[in-house]
Amino acid sequence: MYLLGIDIGSSSVKASILNGETGEVAGSSFYPKNEMTILASQSGWAEQQPELWWENLKLAILEAQSLAKIEGTEIIGIGISYQMHGLVIVDKQQKVLRPSIIWCDSRATEIGNSAFNEIGHEACLYSLLNSPGNFTASKLKWVKENEPQVYDQIDKIMLPGDYIAMRLTGDIRTTASGLSEGMFWDFRKKGVSDLVLDYYGFRKELIPDLVDTFGIQGTVLSSVAAQLGLKPGIPVTYRAGDQPNNALSLNVLNPGEIATTAGTSGVVYGVSREVKFDPQSRVNTFAHVNHSDTADRLGVLLCINGTGILNSWMNKYVGNQNFSYEQMNELAATSPTGSDGLSILPFGNGAERVLGNRNIGAQICGLDFNRHSQGHLFRAAQEGIVFSFKYGMEILKGIGIEAKVIRAGKANMFLSPLFRQTLANITGVTIELYNTDGAVGAARGAGVGTGYYPSFAEAFSGLKKLSIVEPDPKEKDQIAGAYKRWENNLTKFINDQN
Repeated sequence: MYLLGIDIGSSSVKASILNGETGEVAGSSFYPKNEMTILASQSGWAEQQPELWWENLKLAILEAQSLAKIEGTEIIGIGISYQMHGLVIVDKQQKVLRPSIIWCDSRATEIGNSAFNEIGHEACLYSLLNSPGNFTASKLKWVKENEPQVYDQIDKIMLPGDYIAMRLTGDIRTTASGLSEGMFWDFRKKGVSDLVLDYYGFRKELIPDLVDTFGIQGTVLSSVAAQLGLKPGIPVTYRAGDQPNNALSLNVLNPGEIATTAGTSGVVYGVSREVKFDPQSRVNTFAHVNHSDTADRLGVLLCINGTGILNSWMNKYVGNQNFSYEQMNELAATSPTGSDGLSILPFGNGAERVLGNRNIGAQICGLDFNRHSQGHLFRAAQEGIVFSFKYGMEILKGIGIEAKVIRAGKANMFLSPLFRQTLANITGVTIELYNTDGAVGAARGAGVGTGYYPSFAEAFSGLKKLSIVEPDPKEKDQIAGAYKRWENNLTKFINDQN
């Protein structure tokens, strides 16, 4: 039997078909082959058309089936992973009313900051474990304030994964994990947050019905099955935001385990059994995929918005697209540790939560026209991303989450030997790389949700460790000095905004 995993990213949409018995990927595809368009009509805005996700998903599923050489009737369950914190709104006919305001859009930052102050820091942190911040609830408030004619037509609000599930099944539903990432979940009351609904003036009817993260969440419509070459009635049995799902894909489910990823954004995600939060809300606590009323499993998330997107920018505008990413990595490795005094702050993709919701922009510090070349810039970009991880991991350590081992899929920035070695060196932590990604993780989640896998242990029996990266003690002093210089530059720019 086969399981279909879907991953709705902001750069592309991926579909993978997993052989349930062997744990091997039978076929995988993504669309578009170039990055999806992000609409940014104003500075700090980021929107995408949900229909674009759907059209690319159809292409990816069809190609994945063709590559797998299987019939759609052999697929027994579907899992969905999706970009977190986005807002999709539909009317009573399930028509999308405006483009989705996606995760890296920062227009609602001040709305969330005001809510944090007016509701009260203690009340928010006690119930939500976070500031309302620039999350889905605050984005909905922006629509209410600025597009009242649109807001008045809303029947339901959704996260991007809820929208894809709706297109597959016709049912509008969500999960507690999803609501927690949107700041709609009260961890103390274990239900939808009246605190947020009342403050923002939202009707409770806007919130979809709840389903479990694992289990039957709806079945594929006949009309949709005909388009996708699937069997009508295949159940959707799992959905989760991309970072909880990335942790799942790496079998990070228990307290003390750490997962990381470095795609468009970069994330370090640790699991805790204690209801913890950062008093300044610079890192965020959400319900993990296996969180329940009887067993707390909280995912504490550090997010750096400007990660892979910085590397992509370097490829386009510094390398003029004359280099592959592999060639960029090789050129970066010809420059010394610390990039000969060049530092890059990778904060050019909207307001950064880890910086207290400041948008300081990306900065290139210490550039010497007589000394620095493309290789220095490529290396400084990768070091800057790693240093931002280190900066955030110090915050995680302050609330009791300290990495002993870091697990990551061998993808995106982790394809760079320089990137992963620099991360191991500056953190002093061993990195384990695995043969997985978000779509494969969603397929395994679907297997748990259907009951095909009776336990997580069986679901992850096919997960293969590809390699281990150990810290290099010879680089300890050099990398520490480069980090200190980078941190001093960051402190300066933060102080300039105060």
